[in-house]
Amino acid sequence: MFADAFDGLHAGMYLVEADAHLLHANIAGRALIDAGDILHEVRGRLLVSDLPANLTLQCAFAAAGQADRSPAAVPMTGRDGQRYVADALPLPAGTRRNSGANRRAAAALFVRKTALPIPSRAEVISKAFRLTPAELRVLLALVELGGIPEVAAALGVAGSTVKTHVRRLFDKTGAARQADLVKIVAGYATPLRELAKYNPVGAPP
Repeated sequence: MFADAFDGLHAGMYLVEADAHLLHANIAGRALIDAGDILHEVRGRLLVSDLPANLTLQCAFAAAGQADRSPAAVPMTGRDGQRYVADALPLPAGTRRNSGANRRAAAALFVRKTALPIPSRAEVISKAFRLTPAELRVLLALVELGGIPEVAAALGVAGSTVKTHVRRLFDKTGAARQADLVKIVAGYATPLRELAKYNPVGAPP
């Protein structure tokens, strides 16, 4: 049950012993190790490419059994320059016993990228209305170009093909005219994307 819950996390999650011996990694955590940018498993131990962060986390794991230890947040930088943050959560013996977690585990480590994952507007619209790739291309082209002849010329298809896709778009979105399709696309604009561009995560507000 715990393994299934951990596998549902987007962050990499690891259970480690006091000497950083890796006991368990969820799916996202194993993917980070396989990528080899920030985390590595060497002879069964979990190590970090960022040397200062690795030293900090090794000390946190070693001291995790102390009753007064609090969670530690550690910034890390991968080999490709991508920034991550690691949260080391101490697991005292009582916590492990009550939760049913592996009793050898001294700490739980959660690792995630600091970049805010923002899906593109096209991706969100496609999923919301279950559009095919061809329907999505026509929809976006209508917004950019305005008319069926222009869309047909830009996509290199017949006008009748575009009209067929437009009818399907009306059915799937509930729109009655092309202007309604434009409004739907405009309504799915993502203000967070612009905010992230001008104020990236980790930068001063």
